[in-house]
Amino acid sequence: MTKITIICGPTACGKTPAAVQLAKAAGGEVISADSMQIYRGMDIGTAKATPAEMQGVPHHLIDELWPNEAYNVAIFARRAADLIADIAARGKMPIICGGTGFYINALLYGANFDTSGDSDRDTALRAHFEGIAASHGAGCLHDLLREVDSASADAIPPNNVKRVVRALEYHKIYGRPISAHNAALRTSDAAYDAQIFVLHSERAAMYDRINKRVDKMLGMGLVSEVEALLSAGYSPRLTSMQGLGYKEIVKYLQRDCTLDEAVNAIKQGTRRFAKRQVTWFKHQLPCAEWVDVGQITNYELRVTN
Repeated sequence: MTKITIICGPTACGKTPAAVQLAKAAGGEVISADSMQIYRGMDIGTAKATPAEMQGVPHHLIDELWPNEAYNVAIFARRAADLIADIAARGKMPIICGGTGFYINALLYGANFDTSGDSDRDTALRAHFEGIAASHGAGCLHDLLREVDSASADAIPPNNVKRVVRALEYHKIYGRPISAHNAALRTSDAAYDAQIFVLHSERAAMYDRINKRVDKMLGMGLVSEVEALLSAGYSPRLTSMQGLGYKEIVKYLQRDCTLDEAVNAIKQGTRRFAKRQVTWFKHQLPCAEWVDVGQITNYELRVTN
């Protein structure tokens, strides 16, 4: 069984430098398990590593698609599996790095959000839930999911309406949460011999890191980055443009809020997202090794043979 290392954890916890240091020490290459860093032109708001920060370590599934191209868990799992096979065949260590827990879970256990197909009933349900999101907002739809499947609500960001809709469809059709289905899949053997590190910190320190990161993004030109994307013709309705940091700046540029309000919304939304990430990793990756970033030096992670 192919051996891989996974470095995950909430946003702004230092996953990238940890992965780079491990790759340099162990002879590895990094595969991004991030749902946003795949997109070109979305660098600042996704906290994408710069070439200097990569330190010569090959990174994959970064800057490979345009913001209007489709990317989802199935595409990630398929491409990551191919990359793992190639990296391992060259005698290198595949290092999966990212905070999109659902992607990591799918890679290991094949979890998915497929329902029963394109029957008339499914189409009607999908239209019903999409209508709720359109008329009452994505937050309202996400609240409905939390009522019936809190585990999936923790795993799926409110702005990812497509996945929220699929989870609600599954519950309505089968009468049980999709998270229970995915948990059953995890009773089978994982596809890889994976050593998993979850980086974390005390909540106050985590929130402080998030606030400082958002301030840094603004200083680096986040507003200009969003302006450039809109000028290039990318619709604010694209899934990529609904990501944290992007949708709030779009509202500011459309004069729906002040810049201070947009920045505060980004910070608050990111803090909430990080809290959900921590909860998800605790419940979904029980065999992971939790590493307090405040207690390690130079992100020295010990990989077992």
